[in-house]
Amino acid sequence: MPYEWTPQPPSAERALARVWPHKSMTPDGFGWFIGLTAAFLAIPLIGLLGTVVLWGVLPFLLGALWAVWAGLRRNQRDMSVYEEVELTRGRIAITRHNPRGPRQDWEANPYWVELRLHPKGKVENYLTLRGSDREVELGAFLSPDERLALHGELLERLAWAKSG
Repeated sequence: MPYEWTPQPPSAERALARVWPHKSMTPDGFGWFIGLTAAFLAIPLIGLLGTVVLWGVLPFLLGALWAVWAGLRRNQRDMSVYEEVELTRGRIAITRHNPRGPRQDWEANPYWVELRLHPKGKVENYLTLRGSDREVELGAFLSPDERLALHGELLERLAWAKSG
């Protein structure tokens, strides 16, 4: 799952969850993909070696390789977003770390927080927390099944925070 809780309540007085989007490409995978793409783009150039046409086609192939590289790098930067949920018996705080833009913070008393799961709508299993006169979204970048699992775990931890 693209989230983890540390440490586990009730053994501790504070629980911290870090939620991040799924990343399917490792740095090694990125290198392999760019290398293989360059190799496959070079195959048509073999027949053009030693001709003037090679110099007409080469800039377009290099441009295509650069576009793939730049697109993958941009996607990796966009996927560096993550959220932290800090939960104690007297406070719940969510901090969203955006790749570009300011950090977003929200906090409330867990006793008054309402965890909502919206199973139907434009976004399946849309997960929100309502408290302190504000409703915030949690795990927008997660899949519907991952939001459902996070909902269950967060319900247990909120019950722990409200019990004390």
